[in-house]
Amino acid sequence: MSGQTVTIQGKDGEFSGYLASPGAGRGPGLIVIQEIFGVNQVMRDIADGMASRGYFALVPDLFWRLEPKVQLTDKTDADWKKALDLMNRFDVNKGIEDIQASIDHLRALPGCTGKVGALGYCLGGQLAYLTAARTNADASVGYYGVNIQNRLDEAGKIAHPLMLHIAEADEYVPPPAQAKIEASLQNNSHVTLYRYPLMNHAFARVGGAHYDKAMADHANIRSATFFRQHLS
Repeated sequence: MSGQTVTIQGKDGEFSGYLASPGAGRGPGLIVIQEIFGVNQVMRDIADGMASRGYFALVPDLFWRLEPKVQLTDKTDADWKKALDLMNRFDVNKGIEDIQASIDHLRALPGCTGKVGALGYCLGGQLAYLTAARTNADASVGYYGVNIQNRLDEAGKIAHPLMLHIAEADEYVPPPAQAKIEASLQNNSHVTLYRYPLMNHAFARVGGAHYDKAMADHANIRSATFFRQHLS
């Protein structure tokens, strides 16, 4: 397994990404979609972990139009302030275009089987939902995605498998929003929803304030099984 910075050709120009590749042989691709903190160590570690399981895991720099190569943490008020500002200025539509370009990049890699999934957290959870609706990704998984309830008009466009992990105590996705998401998606045959009682936002972020290893492991096993089913 090895990780490197790569250049991705997008519709509006070139941008960078972190690519973790398996040691040898062929494997599916996986877009790891960032939180609001950029392509930071948390995201790179996730990509490395997926590469160790045989995936070509790519974390595209989706904030490149605002500020290239952002690497923030969840440990300081200053980083949180900057991360929230970036999220508020982020163009979701352009982000999805960049994700499609990243999918195309992975499919062109020697060794990639052509199957490509997406795995997103927080902001990336919303983008994973939109990836299922707007791109040709083969399967997508979103953890505690924010603002999905405001984009449910796109639910009918979902044509590939999507799994969403919903944290019931998520301060950024309150119960009324969760209810809207579930009501709109629960009867969609492409969508699998899992709820996690008592879990707060970012319960799967290793080292985060709300990290819960038991529930994170439970969700991650579900995700791994889902990707094996749809990307093998």
